Amino acid sequence: MTAAQAHHVSGKSLARLVFFSFLVTFVAARVLVFLVMSHRVPDLYLHVGGTHVHHMNYGIFLLSAVGASLLFARPADRGLRVAAVAYAVGLALTFDESGMWLHLGGGYWQRASWDAVAVIAAALGVVGFFPGRGGGARSYWIETAVAVAACVLFFVLLADSFRYVDKRLGPRLQQLEQQGPQ
Repeated sequence: MTAAQAHHVSGKSLARLVFFSFLVTFVAARVLVFLVMSHRVPDLYLHVGGTHVHHMNYGIFLLSAVGASLLFARPADRGLRVAAVAYAVGLALTFDESGMWLHLGGGYWQRASWDAVAVIAAALGVVGFFPGRGGGARSYWIETAVAVAACVLFFVLLADSFRYVDKRLGPRLQQLEQQGPQ
């Protein structure tokens, strides 16, 4: 293996980096919003002219910057890894509030955002972790089908647990959202 090959960033390693960065950012955003709404940390929200700037806007700007960087600067190696992390952060911040795209004026804790994040996480996981093992395209599709079936089963069970949690915590989360910083 040459030095150039050793420093080359593979698509699979970038996909795994995006997957993990996406999940960490999503969890961090949810935890931070909960802490702000429950008044456990100061109001860290940006307000412009009295209007709350949602974090999906940061994600949109970040995704735009990453796209421009990839098109015009064409980074390699380390630059690609930085772009992958920035892409994942932007994707997570944007899709964390995707329920608001569909239901303008809806609450932050909408199920639609969880569904969108679950689908994206599953897709990133398939891309990053289920390459063929040299058995050809058939092996890849079998592994992918098994992974997708497992993800579907997981998310069906997760949705059922969300219904249970919604019954138990839904009213409290709505109350926090109404009382939290605007």
